Amino acid sequence: MKKTYKIDVDCANCANKMEEAAKNTKGVKDVTVNFMLLKMNVEFEDNVDVKAVMQEVRKNCKKVEDDCEIFL
Repeated sequence: MKKTYKIDVDCANCANKMEEAAKNTKGVKDVTVNFMLLKMNVEFEDNVDVKAVMQEVRKNCKKVEDDCEIFL
């Protein structure tokens, strides 16, 4: 399953940090962050609780870039 989320991030480097943090989250198959569009495209592994995974993605992104936001 793939979903797109609106994000708020200040710079392209921060967006790259968010992408890497999200990719390293259990339950995430792949992530692409587009800084210009302020969008995060997430592909989830099969049979996961998308809401729970996205809560972990948000936590992991906040660890690397504390002023970022993902609108769930």
